[in-house]
Amino acid sequence: MTTAGRALRRLSQAVPGLVLGGAAALVTGVLVGLPVDTTGLMHSGGYVFTAGLLLAVGLYGSTYAIDVEALRADLTGVLVAVTLGVVLKAALIAGTMLLFFRRPESLVLGMAVAQIDPLSVAALDREGRMSPRARSLLKAWASFDDPMTVLLTLYLAGYAYAAAGHSGTPRVASGGTGGYLTGLGLNAALLAAVVAVWCAGRWAARRVPATVVVRRAGGAGAVLLVVALLVLAAAQQLMLAVALAGLVVRSRTVGREVDRAVGGAFLAAFLALGLLLARGVSWVQGVVLGTAAFAAQALVALLVLPLFVRGLPRRDRIALGLAQQNGITAVLIALTLERDFPGTAGTVGPAVLTVNALYGAGRVLQDRGSRLPGLVDLRELAAATVRHSPYHREAVEPKTADERTAA
Repeated sequence: MTTAGRALRRLSQAVPGLVLGGAAALVTGVLVGLPVDTTGLMHSGGYVFTAGLLLAVGLYGSTYAIDVEALRADLTGVLVAVTLGVVLKAALIAGTMLLFFRRPESLVLGMAVAQIDPLSVAALDREGRMSPRARSLLKAWASFDDPMTVLLTLYLAGYAYAAAGHSGTPRVASGGTGGYLTGLGLNAALLAAVVAVWCAGRWAARRVPATVVVRRAGGAGAVLLVVALLVLAAAQQLMLAVALAGLVVRSRTVGREVDRAVGGAFLAAFLALGLLLARGVSWVQGVVLGTAAFAAQALVALLVLPLFVRGLPRRDRIALGLAQQNGITAVLIALTLERDFPGTAGTVGPAVLTVNALYGAGRVLQDRGSRLPGLVDLRELAAATVRHSPYHREAVEPKTADERTAA
């Protein structure tokens, strides 16, 4: 085998094929976007709807695969991750950007990349690097931190807009608190309608003989229901309803179709990102933003989350610390903010690349570390050293009278 062939084989073993496909889609998007003016396309309703549809597919695919029993076991950890965790990550990222660039617009950049992209998590879930418990925790984290990010965007964008010297109110926050509450109501209504139809269909299916035709009709109906949910959610940006529906609306037929849709949406997301980068990028700001996002995830996952989620093995803790991924979620938020904060997309684009490059490097290092037989957790080594030290109290003082006599 030639040197080039061996290098390609090692690359295919270290990097999932879907990631290589995403890289190819990204390059294709850049090549298509360079000679074509895509400014009008980026701000069109069709593009925003398509981006929202991709996001909806990612959300549904991520929550669909969650082990509900494992989610109940770590419900406190999930709630902490999607509330306190998101706030801390956004604060760390925005603080880093303000420290380096001292621009009020940096506040919104922290929000754009603070979430973990559910589409990337769902698409790359087949690698098996985490236990089922940690995988369910990460999927829930990735799926439900998006509504929290929207909430932060709503309130902080107005402050950043005024601090940047603009007058009036940014369009992204035009609804104010009333708009946010209306969105919650619409999410609840869509979720209630979908669950009602789903339960009615299951009730009707139990009343007829389970023939092949009935099973196929039931599977087709479930798929149509999910498609309708995704389209309505994309049209109105009702992503919370999609995330919650993935925990309820489940069937074998839907599962097969979701797997195919997630892979296709992942590639489409990186194609869209390539079109975005072709418009121009701010590399320095983007690299700093992406590095800050990756570091913020590591700090929250390794220092904060273990306080609320007990018993995670070291491998799972490290995997969660390296789990920051960005994709179509960050791109969609960047497109929304671009109208009020020009240049947001050009910064978020390279930040997405930076985050995913760091994620890939972290996966490779983690795999290499797990293959080293002599690799030991330094904290465990230190604890063992102290326990067996002749100066350690428990080592030199027997605890019982019999032990003292024996000593």
